[in-house]
Amino acid sequence: MPPFVLVRIGVLLNFIRCLALIGAFGLSACASRGNTTPQTSLPDADPVAAALGRPEYRIGPSDLLTVTVFQVADLNRDVRVNNAGQISLPLIGALDAAGHTVSELETMIASHYAARYLQNPQVSVFVKEFSSQRVTVGGAVKKPGIFPLTTRLTLLQAVALSEGLSDTASEHNVVVFRTVNGKRQFARFDLGTIAAGSSPDPEIMGEDVVMVDTSGGKLFLQNLIRVAPLIGIWRYLP
Repeated sequence: MPPFVLVRIGVLLNFIRCLALIGAFGLSACASRGNTTPQTSLPDADPVAAALGRPEYRIGPSDLLTVTVFQVADLNRDVRVNNAGQISLPLIGALDAAGHTVSELETMIASHYAARYLQNPQVSVFVKEFSSQRVTVGGAVKKPGIFPLTTRLTLLQAVALSEGLSDTASEHNVVVFRTVNGKRQFARFDLGTIAAGSSPDPEIMGEDVVMVDTSGGKLFLQNLIRVAPLIGIWRYLP
């Protein structure tokens, strides 16, 4: 067979492999890296969540993780982080998971498998339950409290955890407090426009505090604005 035909066949086979990997991961696995990172938060198209800031999540005790090794089904499993912050995986045994980000843990698992068992393993880690995180909901809601964050949560869902708004609540003045890079920030949201679909429903992160104002709560927002220079502020005004 002529050399140029062999070259074309080789190029075609590589192209087919890339298409197969793209279908499997939803991203280009033809890039020269040994791990992939699944999406674990709301899309970047959500300007509200992006503006509030998404501190990179760090795995904690009791979190439930889904570990997937591409094309090695026997190594795929759900594992829960124990109280010592460790998980146990086939072939490589116990690994320290608590305190690491998802991407860090993916790299760690891939390196252990690559050291003795697999060639260029592609590992994905997905946090199935965020058992080590919590969210506080207070103010004019029916059941204020601190709730475990066991899965991804939006603002509407967080308010629903507290059994909804009280009779005196102002759905137009809901404030989310968040600490980003050591600085306290807050943002104001309108639940009415979110419920109507005209505004995005922001993602709630672990340790966020959601406060629902009362219908006569102008003073509440005024106080927030007055202290804004001390804590950093981003306000979403519908």
